[in-house]
Formats: sequence, C-alpha cells, structure tokens
Amino acid sequence: MIGVKSLEKRNKCLHYPVMWKEALSGLGIAKCKYVVDCTAGLGGHAYKMLEACQELFYLGIDRDGQSLRQAGDKLKPFEGRFTLVQENFRNIDSVSRQVREDKADAVFFDLGVSSYQLADPQRGFSFLKNGSLDMRFDENDFVKAFDLVNNLSQRELVEIFKKFGQERYSRRIARRLVEERKDSPISTTLQLAGIIEKSVPPKSRFGRIHPATRVFQALRIAVNRELDSLEAALPEAIALLKKGARIAVISFHSLEDRIVKHTFRDFASKNILSVITKKPLVPDQAEITLNRPSRPAKLRIAEKIS
Repeated sequence: MIGVKSLEKRNKCLHYPVMWKEALSGLGIAKCKYVVDCTAGLGGHAYKMLEACQELFYLGIDRDGQSLRQAGDKLKPFEGRFTLVQENFRNIDSVSRQVREDKADAVFFDLGVSSYQLADPQRGFSFLKNGSLDMRFDENDFVKAFDLVNNLSQRELVEIFKKFGQERYSRRIARRLVEERKDSPISTTLQLAGIIEKSVPPKSRFGRIHPATRVFQALRIAVNRELDSLEAALPEAIALLKKGARIAVISFHSLEDRIVKHTFRDFASKNILSVITKKPLVPDQAEITLNRPSRPAKLRIAEKIS
C-alpha cells in the first residue's frame, strides 16, 4: 500500500514514474515498435517510453478519465505517436485490436495509486482530508465506497477488510460501522476514518501507519474489483505479446504481487513465458529517498517464448 501521508506531503500534482529505468530496460523499450500500457495514469512512464524510442507507438489504457486528460496534455510533444483509451485493463485485447492489428512488443502495468488521485478529496481515496466516500477509478461506475460501507452486512464487511486489507481488527471495525450507520449514513472520508480510529485499541491508533490505511485500501480494491481485473487481464496481456516480447508489472502490495507471481509461474510451466526476474526488483535507496512512496514497489518481468 502506498504511504498516503508521504504522498500528500509532496507536491500534489507531481507524479514520479516508479522504477521507470528498470521497467524500460527490462521491457527493452529502445527496440519496441508498439507498447501497451495498461495503467497510463498521468503519463509518467509513457513520456519516458516515447522519449526513449522515436519509432515507438504507445497505447495507454486507464479507467480514470481525469488522469487520462492530464496524460494527454503531458504527451503533446509526441502527438501522433500515442492513443489513450478510458477502459478497464481487463479488456486489453479488445482495446488493442481496435487500435492496431499487430501484437505488442511490450505490455506494462503500474498498479499504484497516483498522487493526483489522492490529492483530490472528492475522489474519496484519502483519509487525511474530508470528501465523499467515492473511491471509484472510473466515475462512470455505479458502486461507490459509500454503498459498501452503508449497505453490506457486518459479515461481508469483515470479509472485505480481512481479504483485501489484511486488517487485524476487521471484526471490531465492521461491528462499529454497522452500529454507527443505524443513526445516519456514513458519508465522508473523515467520518469513516474517525470511526475506524475509535474501533481499534488505543495502542494501535498511533502506530507507523494510520489505523484507517488498510480499511481504505480494502474498500478501494473492492469498489474497483482490482484483483479480479488483474487476474483477468494478465492472461489477455500475455496472449497479446509477440514471441520474444516482454511483460512488466509493478505492484505495491502482496495481494497484487502474489497474483503476478503465480500467473507468471503458471505460464512458465506451460512453456509460454520465461520468467526474467526470479525475485522481484525493488527500488534502490536513491529512488526511495527521492520518492518515498516507491518503497513497497515490486517489479516482475517475463518474456513470451511461444
């Protein structure tokens, strides 16, 4: 999970492309003609890719329309060499076929939440500023965090907090939420964060991370069905690769990394992929010093062999 406090202390509109040198090198971008980036975000990695190879055509997919508009502005120097599409990356195959007929020389995922998303309180991703309980990447989606917090049963909330947030006090928090919402709906981020703080033991309220961190992560994952999308997208991404092409994934918590690791291993056992990174690459100390939210990042790379 990205450290929210660290992100919001930095320039709110700054987006540092995490491990971009390792990602571009691992993908062999300098020799690529066509790359599909499943998480275009604000265009940080895209800019580095297009800058590194003059013959590269870039397809950027993202669910967040606001971020894509920012990316489009950033990438104007490369006009004509990129296309941006607002879509869930689980639909990578159909999106790519609409843009180009040929297979990709590289596919990339950066699964982190951007500072741009966290900085806007009305998006509901941050527990440090008051905003509506939204948390949708795609604002056209129907379900918000508000709906889960106020409508799910106590048992369902416990399951979400434990499965997606690995929250130690899932039962206590869920029980308190259900009690609190009897009087009036829980509608804001600070309201939810305050209930979570009151739910955990006093000794856990002043730890290394904010007590609301894991619950907010869990709700965000559930609202956007992030893990389901990743599990669906990875096989499609691998199928899209040319023989000899590479896929790289940067993840930020263990649930994502486990899916990537197991998918790569499964396709390697079928002689479809060769896993390049036997252990994931991690940011060096220089990058962590420059960009502290990069600390939990793990980069895995694999190559299509058949």
